[in-house]
Parts: sequence; structure tokens; C-alpha cells
Amino acid sequence: MYAKIQITGKIETVTGLHIGGSSVYAAIGAVDASVIKDVTSNLPMIPGSSLKGKMRALLAKEFNTGYVAEKPDDDNERLTRVFGCSKKDCIKRSRIQISDMILSNKEQLNKMGLQNFTEIKFENSINRVTAVANPRQIERVIRGAEFDLNIIYEVEKEEELIEDIEVIAEGIRLLQYDYIGGNGSRGYGKIKFNDIHADTVIGELDGETEDKINDMLTAAI
Repeated sequence: MYAKIQITGKIETVTGLHIGGSSVYAAIGAVDASVIKDVTSNLPMIPGSSLKGKMRALLAKEFNTGYVAEKPDDDNERLTRVFGCSKKDCIKRSRIQISDMILSNKEQLNKMGLQNFTEIKFENSINRVTAVANPRQIERVIRGAEFDLNIIYEVEKEEELIEDIEVIAEGIRLLQYDYIGGNGSRGYGKIKFNDIHADTVIGELDGETEDKINDMLTAAI
């Protein structure tokens, strides 16, 4: 069986989010750590690789019971099946593609009186010996920003479909109790998912299977 399932929805920032952009050049007094932005619109973005990598890392803690995988290729078979594997004796293509996500509620934020979709957070680290402060400025995507989620899952074996969707749904659930980006221990990067829905866009699945998939995804949020 061959089919593709598209999982769409919204990612909403619950706290300020920092996924770093380039710091090749920074003028004196400028922000020390900027966020990554879409080059054509200059709007903040969440790279698909950031979401996929954090999802896999969280799932590895749950599925790799009894051991710590030195490399992602050593993950539990259910994870390598969904996310891929490059080991010589275990070559597997990733079954999911996660698109880059660009801020999507610009007009709504404008109506709230907001013209900037990022904020500058001032941080200080204190040298314990000298008590000298080391201030820095970190750019964050503001709370309430939304990004369009777009995941394509490729069905290779019908008998593994539900198990694979369970993995994806669990990854979505875990992300909401963790963070993406940097400085999560300081409260950055908390997100929530809204309006998650799956549609078969290539091939055909029976209605009962599609309903079950959507029930699993809804339960995750």
C-alpha cells in the first residue's frame, strides 16, 4: 500500500521562543542572539528540523527503555522506522517530512496593536568568584505567535500505520510538556498545538482508519 497523510494544525507560543539565527555579524550594542527568520518576509520561523529533532529526542527517552542510545541510529525500531536510520545494516528513509513553519497570524497580532513579533530579553550571568555581571540581549518570538504545522507521513506498510501515528501523536504530546529552541530551563520555548487534523492526500484510506488517526492526534493535545 502506498499513501501520504498530511497532518496540519497550529503551533502557538505560550512563552517567548528562541531558535537562533546567524550571529556572523553583530554591531556593538546589538542583540547578542537573534532568532531565525524567513529571508523573504523577515517573519520569525520554526525550522522543521528543529521540531523533528526535538520530537525524536523526547521520544527516545521514552522508547529506548533500559539504555541510552549513543546515536539516533541506535534508537528503538519504532523510532528509526518513523524518523529514519543511516546505519549500514539498517538503512531506512524517514517516513515523515516536517516543513519549515513561518509566523502565520501577523494580521491578528497587528490588530492587537503589535508591530513587532519579537522581543528583546535581557539576561545576566554572574561570575560567582568576582560577582561581575555579564549582560546579554536575546531576541525571542513573542507569546501568542502562531505557526502553521505541516507534516507529511508516508504510508509504506498498512499494518504499521497505526503504530507509526501513535509515535507521532506521542511526540506531539511530549513537546507540549517540554520546550523547543534554547533556554528552556529559563522558561523559553513552551508551545501548544491547536486544530490538529489528518487528511489522506495521496492514495486512499478507509474512513474508519482516518477517524482513528484523527482521534489519536486530538487526544494528544
